Amino acid sequence: MSSRPFNVKIGINPISWMNDDLPSLGGETPLETALSEGAQIGYRGFELGNKFPKEPAALRAVLGKYNLECVSGWYSGRLADPARTVEQEIEAVGPHLRLLAENGAAVMVYGEVADAIQGLPQPLFQRPRFINAAQWQAYADKMTAFARYTLAHGVRLSYHHHMGAYVESPADVDQLMALTGAELGLLFDSGHMTFGGGDAVAVLEKHIARVSHVHCKDVRPAVTKMARNRDWSFLQAVMNGAFSVPGDGCIDFDGVLRLLYRHGYQGWLVVEAEQDPAVAPSYQYAEMGYRHLRQLVRTIEQQGEVA
Repeated sequence: MSSRPFNVKIGINPISWMNDDLPSLGGETPLETALSEGAQIGYRGFELGNKFPKEPAALRAVLGKYNLECVSGWYSGRLADPARTVEQEIEAVGPHLRLLAENGAAVMVYGEVADAIQGLPQPLFQRPRFINAAQWQAYADKMTAFARYTLAHGVRLSYHHHMGAYVESPADVDQLMALTGAELGLLFDSGHMTFGGGDAVAVLEKHIARVSHVHCKDVRPAVTKMARNRDWSFLQAVMNGAFSVPGDGCIDFDGVLRLLYRHGYQGWLVVEAEQDPAVAPSYQYAEMGYRHLRQLVRTIEQQGEVA
């Protein structure tokens, strides 16, 4: 049986220990706790959060202390605002782009925050939407131009479809990918895609050629159904346990990873699961997510293209 390596690295987002949007969830936890525990579990790197240094050398030092890599970092973009120019976005992204590039990150997470409600006490159905083709095209053109700029500086922009934002549903992702250039990568987030109404494996297969980064979070469908039926906000859904780590919900991660392997994906698999550490202890769940992904990767490597 022939097989080939599955060239992925398993990383984690510090949100398992501390939530930047909800400081009440682990806000008192020191960054060093997350880094030391993540390294002990076996994670190769961390995505950035608010507690990480913003200066390149200082970031390199704190990650280096635990032999961890800089995976990527969220950037709050505002290109959906018609008044926001690409030039303004380029000026704003400068320090963050330098922080990532000088610490070896190949991708930047782009999260659209213009008009987004993910941090507001509003029901998810009130999220913003582009209402005509002209609005979609104008946004896509700006995204392509911005992605071209970051790529020229060694970092590929990876668009994060997200609950409560302009690009949430499978149809939104279809539109964005159809209208933007190949410079813009897609950050495929299994949890947000499932919560947003999609089948994770089917959507991934459709857009696999554009996937440049992967967030691995699981979903508890009973909770997401309540979130929709009871008009919860995104943060209410998080507080009530909509998300968990891989292996603790309904998503077919074996199918997700086999697709990535078959299509030669080389990059990060990032465990990212917004939960309350008081309910879902950080170390226990971070280890659970790591073990689930690590075992799937090993099995797929052993079986190769056969399965």
